[in-house]
Amino acid sequence: MTIDATRPADLASLPRAEFAFPGPLRDQLVAAILNGSKTSTTGLLVDYEHDGEPLPVIGSRSLVIDSDDRPVAVIEVTGVRVVPLGQVDLAHVVDEGEGDTSVAEWRAGHERFWHSEEMRAALEDSEFTVNDTTLAVLERFCLITDLRPAG
Repeated sequence: MTIDATRPADLASLPRAEFAFPGPLRDQLVAAILNGSKTSTTGLLVDYEHDGEPLPVIGSRSLVIDSDDRPVAVIEVTGVRVVPLGQVDLAHVVDEGEGDTSVAEWRAGHERFWHSEEMRAALEDSEFTVNDTTLAVLERFCLITDLRPAG
């Protein structure tokens, strides 16, 4: 599928990719996508199931949304794996582009997010926690189009 970024209808047909919740973390993640340092992300299978969302499909494209609810990029899925959280590897961690240099450092930061009030509210489970057997959706992607105005 060819996306013409000058045609609003083409962009409107794409599903939205919203990284984290609006705010500083989303801003950081979107900036990393736009500068090319973020080429992977991690979700939880339970989150997909809760929302009734299908898992990402290789070759599918989505519209990256910033904290101001503006479309800023188009990305394409290049890989998807579902693994227990305890099996996330360093290559995936580094490619998330968040500056983590070890799996333990990455895991601590992600657990803060997954155990946050916002995430627990989104899952409608005030006591939600993860452990080594929690299934994680490891997604790889590439930046297809930067939609920010030039200049």
